[in-house]
Amino acid sequence: MKIYQEIIEIKTSGKCLHNITPKIKQVVIDSEITTGLCTVFLLHTSASLIIQENADPDVLADLTNFFSKLVPENNNDYLHSAEGVDDMPSHIRSVLTSTSENIIIRQGKLLLGTWQGLYLWEHRMRSHIRQVAIHIQGNKN
Repeated sequence: MKIYQEIIEIKTSGKCLHNITPKIKQVVIDSEITTGLCTVFLLHTSASLIIQENADPDVLADLTNFFSKLVPENNNDYLHSAEGVDDMPSHIRSVLTSTSENIIIRQGKLLLGTWQGLYLWEHRMRSHIRQVAIHIQGNKN
């Protein structure tokens, strides 16, 4: 069994869903692992990772709108606001989603469905440089 790890940086542009699938696919290729598991872990608490529809951008817009209503900003009930009004809502949104995903590797490729993509969801208003750790383990054929 072989293990491969890499940390990549993603520059976000404020609140947005960033399709990071191509970058993760390249790391899988670089690993030379053909059968195994790819774990993707976001090293932050105010952004998240999701696997979601990659064909119709309306899905991403609807998710963004839904989460804006579900976890509003400028809520007087939040105690934590050290970095601004979007600080605590960002933490709540990351708890409701995820900071890691596991994806099977088959025939040297991520085993994603036809319409699936992996997204880094930036929950903060301003841009950030986010670190994503990728851990791949498996076999070479």
